[in-house]
Amino acid sequence: MNNLTNLNILKDILHRHGFSFSKGLGQNFLINSSVCPRIAEMGNAKEGYGIIEIGTGVGTLTAELARRADKVVAIEIDSRLLPILEETLHDFDNIKIINKDILEVDIVKLIEEEFGGMNVAVCANLPYYITSPIIMFLLESMARIDSITVMVQKEAAQRLCAEVGTRQSGAITVGVKYYGEAKLLFNVSRGSFMPAPKVDSSVIRIDINNDKRYGEIDESFFFRIVRAGFSQRRKTLANSISSTLGISKDIIFEVLLNMGINQAARIEELAMNELIILSESIKKSLN
Repeated sequence: MNNLTNLNILKDILHRHGFSFSKGLGQNFLINSSVCPRIAEMGNAKEGYGIIEIGTGVGTLTAELARRADKVVAIEIDSRLLPILEETLHDFDNIKIINKDILEVDIVKLIEEEFGGMNVAVCANLPYYITSPIIMFLLESMARIDSITVMVQKEAAQRLCAEVGTRQSGAITVGVKYYGEAKLLFNVSRGSFMPAPKVDSSVIRIDINNDKRYGEIDESFFFRIVRAGFSQRRKTLANSISSTLGISKDIIFEVLLNMGINQAARIEELAMNELIILSESIKKSLN
């Protein structure tokens, strides 16, 4: 197989297939030869594992995953890439390409049908504009996934890996922490891509914890509270939740008082356990 990170080879392939980059799909293809092997090695691509890849590009990461894992199922939304992938991945017999939007895929069903008893991990170079929706889609699917290793915008990586209760945290931070643990693996400069994006990237891994470590809570209501609180993060927690969800400030103030939290606190100041207590207490007060 050709070296797909070689700029001349990559340009030749794209030219022969009449391919042009889509800004709408956030397409940036890797031309740094060291990145994809590291993602594969650190993303659980190994014997006994099936890998779900989201977004193939020309198959650079796909090939590295297939060299190591038992099977790769790659979800690619851009049908223009299919003939390119037929050329670049023709040496592999353990890759299946699905031309579909990942957000429309039944992940649980896919894993059952494609991977049998294998362990499963996700690896992806995610478009910046849809990073959070895809990660939360995977986490909330409750699918049998061990880890999610993704390359994202550096700023997004910092938020995903932040501690809940710090200024860097956001609703996505809470979502990731609820389902697992995120770790920054390494950074990738903007010059590693064609075309080069305006910002640098980072690769992170989320190790998923399938145990209900926070107990039996109303997850739907919990995430409504979290999203509401972070939707207007410059406002106080009480103002954000009240204006977004229509819950009386008096109820929220009483809950905060019982928790020993200042009424002027912002949601980013609350630790994970405090957010859960807040959510469950507000829900109880509404009943």
